[in-house]
Amino acid sequence: MTALLFDLTFLVAAPFWALMVLAPKWSWTKRIAESYLIVLPPALIYVVLLVPELTTVLPLVTRPEIGPLADYLATPAGTALVWAHMLAWDLFVGRWMYLEGRRLDVHPLVMAPVLVITILLAPVGLPLFLIVRKVCDTTNRGAAVVTGQ
Repeated sequence: MTALLFDLTFLVAAPFWALMVLAPKWSWTKRIAESYLIVLPPALIYVVLLVPELTTVLPLVTRPEIGPLADYLATPAGTALVWAHMLAWDLFVGRWMYLEGRRLDVHPLVMAPVLVITILLAPVGLPLFLIVRKVCDTTNRGAAVVTGQ
């Protein structure tokens, strides 16, 4: 069951990434990406994986120590759990990046590599996008989105 959920996690996230990277200007892509619901499939898989492991995971995240955490992550359950966590979070961040890119009219040939890097290495993709966003947001509209002014 764990291996199946591990495989399924990628399969439920990949179509959304494909739309944002390969069909960014298609009207349905924006409609779909505007919904927070796109992160639910990998998030639900995470919950399904987490519930039977909760008594093991809770001490690892409330009192993290590298040895016990590494031991747990080396198990199939630990690997599947962290994979679902990563894909759900990366999709949430990628969705925001896609929507911001569309709002700022960032060219798809700029956004596509940034999104692909985010799929593969999200902690690299996010700061890269923040640089792109700063360069493309010439009127500082990003601040208006946050402050509402």
